[in-house]
Amino acid sequence: MSAAMNPLSRFSRRRLLQAGSTGFGAVALAGLMGEAKATDASSLPEGAALKQTHHLPKAKHVIFCFMSGGVSHIDSFDPKPRLQREHGKPMPVKIERTMFNSNGNIMASPFEFTPSGRSGVPVSSLFPYVARQADELTVIRSMTSAVNEHAQANFFMHTGFPIMGYPSAGAWAAYGLGTENRDLPGFVVLQSGSAVSPHGGISLFSNGFLPAQHQGSILKADQPEAIRNIRPRDPQSIQRRRLDFARQFNEPFLAETANDIQVEAAIQNYETAFRMQSAVPDLCDISGESESTIKLYGLDSTIPQKAAYARQCLLARRLVERGVRFIELSCLTHEIGAGGAANPWDQHGELKRGHAAMASQVDQPIAALIQDLRARGLLDETLIVWAGEFGRTPFSQGSDGRDHNPYGFSVWLAGGGVKGGTIYGATDDLGYYAIDKKCTIYDMWATVLHQLGVNHEGLTYRYGGRDFRLTDVHGSVLHDILA
Repeated sequence: MSAAMNPLSRFSRRRLLQAGSTGFGAVALAGLMGEAKATDASSLPEGAALKQTHHLPKAKHVIFCFMSGGVSHIDSFDPKPRLQREHGKPMPVKIERTMFNSNGNIMASPFEFTPSGRSGVPVSSLFPYVARQADELTVIRSMTSAVNEHAQANFFMHTGFPIMGYPSAGAWAAYGLGTENRDLPGFVVLQSGSAVSPHGGISLFSNGFLPAQHQGSILKADQPEAIRNIRPRDPQSIQRRRLDFARQFNEPFLAETANDIQVEAAIQNYETAFRMQSAVPDLCDISGESESTIKLYGLDSTIPQKAAYARQCLLARRLVERGVRFIELSCLTHEIGAGGAANPWDQHGELKRGHAAMASQVDQPIAALIQDLRARGLLDETLIVWAGEFGRTPFSQGSDGRDHNPYGFSVWLAGGGVKGGTIYGATDDLGYYAIDKKCTIYDMWATVLHQLGVNHEGLTYRYGGRDFRLTDVHGSVLHDILA
C-alpha cells in the first residue's frame, strides 16, 4: 500500500488518538509506550471526564456494601421502644399499601440494642462487631425511597431511576474521575460463593449511555479465575502483536466514525483487558496476607457464607490500595431462614432467624474492613456506604416477618470525611415514616460525589437531547454529616 493510500500515513498514531473526543485511545497508547505521566494533586487521571475536581476531595474511593433484600432498620440501627410496649396491638396509623398486603399488628424487635462506642450510637445485637466501630459510623435514619419493589428499588438505589438503562453510581464515579490504576477497571463488583446479582441483574452495574469501559467489572473473588479466561493461553508477546495489528484497523475506523466515543471505549477495553491478565491474579492472590489479617476478616470461619464475604471485604481493601475508584460488594444466599438468592435480606417470614443468619455473614468482615483501612491510613480517603434498597415495616407480615417499607429506613456511611459517631434524621416512634431531616437516595449520592470532590449538578452526560446526571434533577449534599 502506498503512503498516499494508507490513512495512517497522514496522522501519527499519537495525533489520531489524541484527537478523540475523550482521549481514551491516547491513554492506551501512552500506556503501551511506557509514557506514564505524573499528575499533581489537583488533576485527575487521563480519561476522566472532569479535568479537575470541583473542590478538594475528602475521599478517593467508595466501597458500597449493598444489603440486597432490604435490611430492617428497626432491627439494626433505629431502636423503637414503643414497638416493645405495644407489641401485638393494631397499628394506630393508616397502613400504606405493602408488597403483599398481608399485614398484621405491631411487631417488637427480637433483637436488643446497646449504646456503642464513646458516641453511644445504638446498634442491635445483630451487629456486635460493627458496634465496636460505632464511632466511625454516620447513621442516617431518615432515608426514603420512591419505590417498594425489589428490582425497581435496586435500580433506584444504584442509578437514581427505577428502570434499567441508566448508569450505576459506580459508572458515574469512574466516568467523572477515572481510575488511579490503568491496569484495573475504575468500577469493580465483587461476588463470591453463592452471591448473585440482585433483582435487576447485571444492569444494576451498567454504564448505561456512558462510555462502555465504565460498566462494572464483576470479579468472582473466590474462583480460580476471578474473570473467565483471565489467564492467557498465549504468551503476552503474541497477544501484544495481535492487538497492534488490530489497532491498525481500529484507528482509521475511529477517524471514520468522527471519533465516536463508544469506538474509543472499545479500544480502551481491549487494552485494559490485556493489562488485567497480570493485575487480576495478583489482586486475588491473598497468600501474602498475614494470619492475623485472615482471622480479623473471618476468612477462617467455618460458615462458608461468612468466609466468602470476608474474602470480598479483604479484596475491597486491596482494590483501594491499587487505586480503584468504586467497589461494590455482594451478599450471599444463606440457607438458614433467609430470602431468595437475589435478595437474601428479604424476610417476609422468620425475620429473627433470617436476619441473624445474614448479619453473621457480613458483620465481622465489614467491621474488619473499617478497622483494617483505619490501621493502614486508608479510611480517611475511602468512603464506605452501607445500605439496602428500603427498610421494613413495624408491623408483621404473617406471624414473624416484615414487609417492605420505603417511607423511612437507615443507611450508614463511614470514613471518607464524614462525622463518625453521628446520627442524622429520625423516623417516627413506630419506625414507619421519616419525620426529621427526611433524605432521598439523590441526597445520599450527592453527598458521596461531594466527598469525591465532585459537584453532583456538574457531573452530566448529554444523551437523547438532554443532560443526565446520577441525581437526575434532585439531591442536596448532607453537609451536617460531614467533618
